[in-house]
Amino acid sequence: MDFAVSRPVVLMTTWRRPLPTFVAADTDLYTLAAEYVDSVKASGGVPVLLPQVEPGDVGVVLDGVDAVVVCGGGDVDPTSYGADALHVKDNDPAADAVELAVLAGARQRGLPTLAICRGMQLLNVAYGGDLAQDITAENTPHPPISTDADEVMGLRHDVDIVAGSRLGDVLGGGRREVNAIHHQGVGTIGSGLTVTARATDGVVEALEPADWPACIGVQWHPEKIYASDRALFDWLVTAAA
Repeated sequence: MDFAVSRPVVLMTTWRRPLPTFVAADTDLYTLAAEYVDSVKASGGVPVLLPQVEPGDVGVVLDGVDAVVVCGGGDVDPTSYGADALHVKDNDPAADAVELAVLAGARQRGLPTLAICRGMQLLNVAYGGDLAQDITAENTPHPPISTDADEVMGLRHDVDIVAGSRLGDVLGGGRREVNAIHHQGVGTIGSGLTVTARATDGVVEALEPADWPACIGVQWHPEKIYASDRALFDWLVTAAA
């Protein structure tokens, strides 16, 4: 008898937000850009989406998966790192609590984890760091998010990746072009985290925890440039397998 080879199950966080549908102008939805799901599938994984469960129930979910992607979304609420709100929007402390529980549980289990954009910012918070609430309001030359959809998708800037880091082993060390779809950034680096990529203006673009060998956080959105950054999702699914 032939048995199908089991494919790794990859848990993916979602963004809860009100959006217009035929039901109502502000329909309460859990959302995730299709590129995340498509990237995991194309690299051989089986994606499953996580709504806002109770933080105490996260462990039950993590026990049934092989890897995690903490995805992008709204701003991290400053209360999650003990600060006052100055430049935030779409912040949701309940979402932070769930995703910080996901990171803690995945870390405890050693699950392969890719933390993207908001996910990398939460990774920094999980290790005791904080955030710059609006890097474009803090006199840095980092590309701001445009209000024009076509323009923001086309925005690119260079990052320098540390050779010999996990990210460097996956994508190669040296300079690389990535997208810029964020206005928040890492502030104080969390204890036990190493910066493994920076933009040319100094903004942190990648983090790796010393005590979690199968975790990479990136500030950019590799799912939106899958053709060039497929190796990150291949790394995740291969590590999960």
